[in-house]
Order: sequence, then structure tokens, then C-alpha cells
Amino acid sequence: MSDGPVRKIIHVDMDAFFASVEQRDDPALRGSPVAVGYAAQRGVVAAASYEARVFGVRSAMPSTTALRQCPDLVFVPPRFEVYRAVSKQIQAIFADYTPLVEPLSLDEAYLDVTDNLRGLPTASETAVEIRARILEETGLTASAGISYNKFLAKLASDQRKPNGQFVVPPGRGEAFVEILPVKRFYGVGPVTAAKMSRLGIETGEDLRRQSLALLQQHFGKSGPWYYAISRGEDHRAVNPNRERKSSGSETTFGSDLTDPSAIEAGVLAMTGDVWGWCEKSDAYGRTVTVKVRWADFQQSTRSRSFPEPVTSKDRLEEISLLLVRSLYPPAKGIRLVGVSLSNFKVPAPSASDQLALA
Repeated sequence: MSDGPVRKIIHVDMDAFFASVEQRDDPALRGSPVAVGYAAQRGVVAAASYEARVFGVRSAMPSTTALRQCPDLVFVPPRFEVYRAVSKQIQAIFADYTPLVEPLSLDEAYLDVTDNLRGLPTASETAVEIRARILEETGLTASAGISYNKFLAKLASDQRKPNGQFVVPPGRGEAFVEILPVKRFYGVGPVTAAKMSRLGIETGEDLRRQSLALLQQHFGKSGPWYYAISRGEDHRAVNPNRERKSSGSETTFGSDLTDPSAIEAGVLAMTGDVWGWCEKSDAYGRTVTVKVRWADFQQSTRSRSFPEPVTSKDRLEEISLLLVRSLYPPAKGIRLVGVSLSNFKVPAPSASDQLALA
């Protein structure tokens, strides 16, 4: 940690937010496995209740897969206008405690309460009071992680879910991190976790044993970040004006693909993941990019930008499929596909969004 006063950071994460709102508003759904989304062939789970998660159902999972794992799963259509309204209630509560609030999406945020507006002596007491107010005012539960930096606070918020909180105090960050799997770390996605595994890196302790030079050799510009977080270090400030630059998702196939229908199924699954984040965060972008990694690890990308944001899932799917089809016929197998949306701006309905790609 850097010199100076120890910061008090809280990461608040609502518990199964979309699904919990649906169960709150419809008592018949309480206690049942619930998925927010559509039980259609090309549907994707936007959120899953804890009852559904017991069966392995998770967000961004194809609806057909979710139903195979949980035949009694109840699908309810998303009501994003309701989720946004509840999120504003929660943000108003945060503002009573600190102006330093960095929302990550509708259902989670960082709060710097080093100097909280209520004069509460500890971050733990502040988190308890915030969670109690959220329950009282919205009927929903939230979990919280408390620590001296953002990385540790976010990790800690998963420790006592649902409806709990966990503290990583100063001096305990490195010990806390060393026992956790690296796949839980912020900035370590499935592809990076698999690469780390091939290098024998499974836990925070394994990661800490690596030299900075080795991490830079294998992970480039991300090497110093992995070196720091393996020691529980993160000097990022809570930024209330933070703007996300892109939202993306990618998947590595079990075997190299050349069949267009299988490739496009992967692309559609990734657009569902990206669109779920867009709906959840109320953020929409103007540039769609499709990435393909070939069997020989060469990479190709295709992207198009538009005057106005892409504001429908169907439109995102249409553009993504046209972009990947521009690479047909595949001269070699495809091992990975990814879809991303960038150049975010406030959505404004426009005929420009209906323009053809050509």
C-alpha cells in the first residue's frame, strides 16, 4: 500500500438483483428457481435466483442449457425499467454516506467511505447501515466487501453471499488473496485463467511466486497488475465519473470449428452476454467488433461503427453475424470467437440505427 491514510472502501453487490426483484414483486416465485430472460431457442439467461444457481444455472447461459440443468426453471421476462428505478433508490442511499460512489452496473458499486457523511467510525458499521436501509427501502438484500482497496473489497463481497459482509483489514490482504483461485480475480477471465493454469498458476500464492519479468513475458501489459494483486495491492481510486469504454465477451470452443452454424451459435451466445451487460448497465455503444482466433492462434477482427448506439439485441445479433460471415468460408478451424460493443453514449432512438451495414 502507498503511504498516507488507509482508505476505507466498500463494494456493495445486490444479491441476484433482477431475479430478486421478480421474486419480491410476485410472491408465487419465492422459493422457486427463477431465470430472468426468455425460454427460447436463442434465449440467454440475464439473471438467476439462488434457487436456480443450485442447479448450475448462471447469467449469460443459453436458455436451452439452463432448462436441461433445471427442468423446473421458471422464466420471467426482464423489466429493465423496474430494475433501473430500484437501482436509483439504492444509489440515493449511497449518496447519503459519500459522494465518492463508482457504479459498476445497476446492482453493484464501490464506495469510498474514508470520510463518510454520517460520521460513522468504521467502514463495517457503514456497510451494515447501508445494507439495512436497502432492505428497508427496497425489500432486497445486498452483500458487501470492506477493505483498504477496490480489488480486495470486490473479492470480499463474494465471501458472505447472500445477505452478508466480509472485511479484509489492513495487513491481511496478501494472506487473503493467496488462498483464492486466480479465476476469481478481477481482470482474470476464462482465457487468462486457462493460460495461468498451463503455467502452474492456480491460486494467489502461485501467482505471487512468479517474477514480474515472467508475468510481463506471458501477459504483456497486464503483468504488473497480476504482480500487484497477488500481493493484495491496488492503488486505483474510487472514481464517481468512471466511464466504461467497452463491453465484451469471448469463448474458446472445445474443438476447432469450421461449420458456420456452430460458429454462429458461439457468436450469438457472446452477443447475449454483451447485451445482458448493456441492459444491466443501461449503456449502449456505437461500434460492434467481432474477434476470431484461428487454430494456428492467428487473430482476425471485424468491426463497424454507426452514428447512433445499437439499442436492440436483435440489431447487435444481426451486425455480429454479418461481421463473422465476412470471414467465410473459414480457411482453417476457429478456436475462439468474441463480440464487443464500444463507443458508448446515451442512447437516442434514431433511424440511423436501422441503416444497413453496407
